[in-house]
Amino acid sequence: MAEIDKSAPLHSNTGFQKLILAIGIILFGVKLGAWWITNSNSIFSDAMESIVNVLAAGMGLYALHLSAKPQDTGHPYGHGKVELITSAIEGILISIAGVLIIIHAIQSLLHPTLLAQADLGMLIIGITGLINYVAGVWSIKRGKKSNSAVLISSGKHLKADTITTIGVLLSLTLVKMTHVEAIDPIIAILFGGYIIYSAISILKNAFRGIMDEADPKITQELSQIFENIRIPEWIDIHALRIQQYGTHLHLDAHVTLPYYFSLQQAHDSLEKLMVQSSEAYNGVIEFNFHMDDCKPISCAICSVPECPVRKESFKKHIPWTPKSLTYLSKHTYSAGVAVL
Repeated sequence: MAEIDKSAPLHSNTGFQKLILAIGIILFGVKLGAWWITNSNSIFSDAMESIVNVLAAGMGLYALHLSAKPQDTGHPYGHGKVELITSAIEGILISIAGVLIIIHAIQSLLHPTLLAQADLGMLIIGITGLINYVAGVWSIKRGKKSNSAVLISSGKHLKADTITTIGVLLSLTLVKMTHVEAIDPIIAILFGGYIIYSAISILKNAFRGIMDEADPKITQELSQIFENIRIPEWIDIHALRIQQYGTHLHLDAHVTLPYYFSLQQAHDSLEKLMVQSSEAYNGVIEFNFHMDDCKPISCAICSVPECPVRKESFKKHIPWTPKSLTYLSKHTYSAGVAVL
């Protein structure tokens, strides 16, 4: 097993999440003030969304701090899974906020209240929405770059909050134009439903990671990397398994090498594969590659020049694709067909 560490910006991610937390606390206070001024159900729903953002940002900050810790005897794969657990908790909190918004809005429909100072409320909420959108896009961009579920989740929260804010502005505008106060709680109900939908999406993504569901994008990226750096002595790669732990990838695979290689030659060849693939990947990779010796059945797919023990002439490479790399057995070539 070997780990190629490219010094992923974990501490930088932690600092960014602190900024997200500070923004969330400030905007929550501003929205509470806007709700107190206007008595608007829509603004209340926006403020409730911000409560979740603050709690989520706090948990995300803790998750990033914990996931940055090195491996230890109790956590041989590190602490990166905590990001996915935190993301799941955030999804639950968001869904609760959506339910509370709907309940409050229904109560307002049954017991109507009058809006006040709608223009000032719209200005305040509009500014908070713009700030949330910029912070959300920024957070998602950084999260994708560093494979951080926490930053991606935080960004989605902030962008969802922006959509809620747009709904608030629409609600207040319609109320001003029509003087129908019921529009305010009705739109709050609609956006409460949207918030719940957003929470379900976050929960699905978190559980996919917790259950180690294969990520087609990562598998495709790695297969392209392996294919691009391929050399003849790496005869075959199969049984590839990928696990993601925060910003880290753990790879298991079998690599077929010429059986007459010395232990030193086999080690150096495998080390070259790990170093070059890690350099081409934007992140930290931990490798657990098993060395297989070639068999006569491998000759037809082996292009090692002037092989001293070749039993059959080279016929064709097996392309390294997501399908071939995850195949459990060694690849062969029979009757003009590559066997996977």
